Amino acid sequence: MTFTLAIVGRPNVGKSTLFNRLVGRRLALVDNQPGVTRDLREGEARLADLRFTVIDTAGLEEATDESLQGRMRALTERAVEMADVCLFMIDARTGILPADQVFAEILRKKNAHVLLVANKGEGSAADSGVIEAYSLGLGEPIRMSAEHGEGMNDLFTALMPIADKFAERARADAPDVDVDIEDGVRVPTKAKPLQIAVVGRPNAGKSTLINEVLGEERLLTGPEAGITRDAISVSADWEGVPMRIFDTAGMRKKAKVQEKLEKLSVSDGVRAVKFAEVVVVLLDAAVPFEQQDLRIADLAEREGRAVVIAVNKWDIEPEKNDKARMLREEFARLLPQLRDAPLVMVSAKTGKGLDKLQAAIIRAHEVWNRRVPTSHLNQWLSAMVQAHPPPAPAGRRIKLRYATQVKTRPPAFVVMCSYPEKMPASYSRYLVNGLRADFDMPGTPIRLTFRSQSDKNPYKDKKKSTPSRLRKHIGKRPANE
Repeated sequence: MTFTLAIVGRPNVGKSTLFNRLVGRRLALVDNQPGVTRDLREGEARLADLRFTVIDTAGLEEATDESLQGRMRALTERAVEMADVCLFMIDARTGILPADQVFAEILRKKNAHVLLVANKGEGSAADSGVIEAYSLGLGEPIRMSAEHGEGMNDLFTALMPIADKFAERARADAPDVDVDIEDGVRVPTKAKPLQIAVVGRPNAGKSTLINEVLGEERLLTGPEAGITRDAISVSADWEGVPMRIFDTAGMRKKAKVQEKLEKLSVSDGVRAVKFAEVVVVLLDAAVPFEQQDLRIADLAEREGRAVVIAVNKWDIEPEKNDKARMLREEFARLLPQLRDAPLVMVSAKTGKGLDKLQAAIIRAHEVWNRRVPTSHLNQWLSAMVQAHPPPAPAGRRIKLRYATQVKTRPPAFVVMCSYPEKMPASYSRYLVNGLRADFDMPGTPIRLTFRSQSDKNPYKDKKKSTPSRLRKHIGKRPANE
């Protein structure tokens, strides 16, 4: 990526629509109502042969207090200061509003490279708005329709000279690309960081936790529940380990999710879980293991992700020892599919326990990548069968012949046996628990499959046949007889 481009403007002028077009995917939530975007969302943009980082920001509003709108504006202004290029978008159909004049003045002071874009510029209805845009004093406006893809060539032309200035800097900062070893433990690098998703119910403290890890107010936070609306990814070097952390929207019970926007937010969070390597399920210490918490943790396990359970707001818990013992008992009872997964007590507000959380994440990632040698696996299988033989349904004993690990991430095993369709779930759980205990794989999802191996001779049921080259000579007598 050669430079960073921040898209800013009033609410509902089409910033997220342009963001999605530049990254080539529907990463940002888009809706007709204003104020959908609240956090800063980054993406890898592609425009012809240009490659750059694009930032989607919250709509600029005139609020400057500690209200939600005021905090959103402060976050957007920080993005303007950090970005190399600022793209100021107006609505050509609405024309220039007094707020646009105010924000144009702010941008001139905060960023050296400002491009003016008149969006929704298709048709003659936008002509007057495009002409009005000259009054902002930011140069010639780029007439565009982000929804229909019009004006992208003009944007490319405007970005080209700016991109050349940052090309040399990008070459100097280019990261080393690692070689990913198949079936080995992947070492996170700057080019391929460890992917982490932080999920949980609304107001559990997910954004506050990530801000504490980053050491800055990168994500929008506050006392209001449900501030985060879509999955926002941020890069971090956490104690020397390159990571990409996804902050997701709080997931409520399905019956309570009525608005279209919240449904989109939840589906965005589910998508983040599918792309993550480690999922941190964040609980509220005051009301842990609610029904929705269990569903979220079960979702991560079903998706095959390494799972770490973190209990937040531990700093205000009065009876820490008794509460910790209760939590471990509840965890073992309510989430047996994540048996022995890490359970870490943290305080996102004070930062206490984050070192333990980071160690638990690294450990869970290593276990998720673990491979067991086939020889050790079959010695273990023989001992497990000897200690507890498989059942004999209908008087026929199920024979376990051998086992092998077919993949990692998560660990998946295949056991060859007779009558696999008759293997009870209880015996499968017995083997999975044995794998966890004997090969030190706590918490990670384990996939165990039983397959049959035929003992039959493949030629047993086939008729014997004489090769055609010999068959034509059968019955013929030699010529000299």
